[in-house]
Amino acid sequence: MNEVGACGLHCTKINNINVKFGKEIVLKNVNIHIHCGQLTVIIGRNGAGKSTLLKAILGEIEHTGTISFMDMKKKIAKKIKIGYVPQSIQIEKHMPTTVYDLFASCICNIPIFLKKDQKTYQDIKEQLKLFGAEKVIDKSIGDLSGGELQRVLLAIATKPTPNLLVLDEPVSGIDKNGIKDFYELVNNLKKKYDMSILLVSHDLELVKKYADRVILLDKEVLKEGTPEEVFRK
Repeated sequence: MNEVGACGLHCTKINNINVKFGKEIVLKNVNIHIHCGQLTVIIGRNGAGKSTLLKAILGEIEHTGTISFMDMKKKIAKKIKIGYVPQSIQIEKHMPTTVYDLFASCICNIPIFLKKDQKTYQDIKEQLKLFGAEKVIDKSIGDLSGGELQRVLLAIATKPTPNLLVLDEPVSGIDKNGIKDFYELVNNLKKKYDMSILLVSHDLELVKKYADRVILLDKEVLKEGTPEEVFRK
């Protein structure tokens, strides 16, 4: 991941997203612009469509509307690159798969059960180092703490550097210190890299502290603005 600095001249545009399950309208005319160098947080009640919106953005469910990455300086749309950190992943406690194995399987075209590639190993270690996780490269996935796993998933999601980083309730199951560390990492990402960040959260105190923009969603966008503007509603 190359450090380029947030320029403020790129934007992820989520335009007129609609989702139906049968006759039920789940999302209606959702329009959101996420600028680089900003953390945009989606809040809303259970069943408001937050997870559905993320699935639409990731292309996992059928929807109408478009998602594009805009170069505002050149006024052109480019193919979007998305990084994703899920709320949780299912891991067996005694799974022998190491962090290296998991990471290499995401970025390499060669089977990971073959001889370990030293260049790939060093590349992965350098990426993990950006998130303070280089020491766990040979550790089994099942032995990672919640905070360590999230650091690893962040490292994977940002190699190569995405235009949009999507985080779905990323601190679920992490202790208080781990939560603070995670948000500091995200804060560092938005400041140093030309990346839009979209996060779903139920923790309004963390949203107040870290969000630049907040989206209040209930099938459609009810309110958008700074945390103070949205929470007044």
